[in-house]
Amino acid sequence: MPKSRVRKTEVYTPPPRRSAKKKVSPPWLAPTMVGLMILGVAWLVAGYLSQYNFPGISALGGQAGNLIEGFALLIAGLGLATQWR
Repeated sequence: MPKSRVRKTEVYTPPPRRSAKKKVSPPWLAPTMVGLMILGVAWLVAGYLSQYNFPGISALGGQAGNLIEGFALLIAGLGLATQWR
């Protein structure tokens, strides 16, 4: 009976190692992220408690405009949270 041919296989080469050095967030990121989220919540609470008649808040566009600004601050803080390592 004839012998079967042996297939030549390529030698396994593992993928290159990644550096063990972990990426670190810039030092300004965490305080800015927390500050934006706190400012957004404070903006919404101040507007709600004053029923948008507070001198600085009422000049910025009434209830709808201030809700958008408060949520924009919160979303900006959450956007920075995605970059935190």
